[in-house]
Amino acid sequence: MTSQNRKDQISNTELKLLLKTLGLRCLFDEGLDEFLAEAQKHHWSPKSIIAELAAKELLERERRSLQWRLRDCKIGNFTPLADFDWNWPKKIERSVIENLASADFVARGDNAVLVGTQGLGKTMIAKNIVHSAVHKGYTALFVQTSQMLVDLGSQDSASALERRLRYYVKPKLLCIDEVGYLSYDQRAADLLFQIVSRRYEDKSIVITTNLAFKDWPTVFPGATSVASLIDRLIHHSEITLIEGESFRKRQAKKRKAERAKKRGIN
Repeated sequence: MTSQNRKDQISNTELKLLLKTLGLRCLFDEGLDEFLAEAQKHHWSPKSIIAELAAKELLERERRSLQWRLRDCKIGNFTPLADFDWNWPKKIERSVIENLASADFVARGDNAVLVGTQGLGKTMIAKNIVHSAVHKGYTALFVQTSQMLVDLGSQDSASALERRLRYYVKPKLLCIDEVGYLSYDQRAADLLFQIVSRRYEDKSIVITTNLAFKDWPTVFPGATSVASLIDRLIHHSEITLIEGESFRKRQAKKRKAERAKKRGIN
């Protein structure tokens, strides 16, 4: 039997395993039979078959890459910006928010700061920005300030700390949520400064905070790095303020009114 005959008699199962071994997974799980039938039906040339296979594999790799980036960005569940009630906040710069949500600023390595009291949608907006950045092909990470600083502060050696610092520096977009809700010591401020400094003018940061920058020294009492940290954050940064009553308070009032109405009817 000639080498050509042996190749012609290879089973689809063997062919799938061969494709998988080569790292070509686009036809491994399903679709191989259809692909071969279509190639035979349209009398594809060897060149056409290779071109179609390459195109399918590229699409499959892009799909898997998106899945990995969505998994690694840690945004969890969130409300799409399309469902945001723009009429509820007393003050909000809708055009600025929608521009940030496009994630175009990430290509420039710029930053964004969302300032507002609790319950006005800052976290939801930030997650939408991260989600958009991931779909544009960027790596991203969403993390709460407390989680990140506890993680960094718990490292028991210089090498372990360096590895964790690189973890937060590596993504093209880093979203640090809820700066200002808790107070931290000077070491925490220095660790945050290291993250901001290493990303400066190269990789983007999104910050959500309930405090104006002038009040940040209350978050890091006595820390000497706060001024330098803020200086790097606000350079090449879009800062937008959201004012109004908490959405959660609004919902609580609505539920209370509905219960009172129901009791009155009964």
